[in-house]
Amino acid sequence: MQTNILTRTLLAATTTVALAAGSLAAAGTSFAAPAAAQPAAVSEAVTPQASNNLGLNATQAKKVQRWLKTYWNYRGSIDGKLGTNSWKAFQRCLKKYWGYTGPIDGVVGKGTIKALQRLLKDGYGYRGSIDGIAGSGTKAAFKRFANAH
Repeated sequence: MQTNILTRTLLAATTTVALAAGSLAAAGTSFAAPAAAQPAAVSEAVTPQASNNLGLNATQAKKVQRWLKTYWNYRGSIDGKLGTNSWKAFQRCLKKYWGYTGPIDGVVGKGTIKALQRLLKDGYGYRGSIDGIAGSGTKAAFKRFANAH
């Protein structure tokens, strides 16, 4: 009986030592792994170059920009991207003739689209409602406007 107790005690002690050694080994390897690389902080401001061509391709947008340059004091580049400065120039036109009442901020919001829809309804085949939503009818009429200039 004493042999049985001694065997069990030795087995329990060996198991305890093995488990402890395994846990320490696993803990050691987890500390040995290199830390994940952290991205470097960027100190310069990032300004996205947002443009909203309302469905126009670059060639059509360039036509609009040339028209804006000729008539509405657009000073930006003719790059085929209707960005903030393009829309500021367009808003000057829309304010003068098409009922735009918002700020000249270059943001293509509901007021800008409504005024654009009035212009497009007058001579470019827009048949939808003046709702400020640039849907397929607005975009198709805007393409006709661009192609005419």
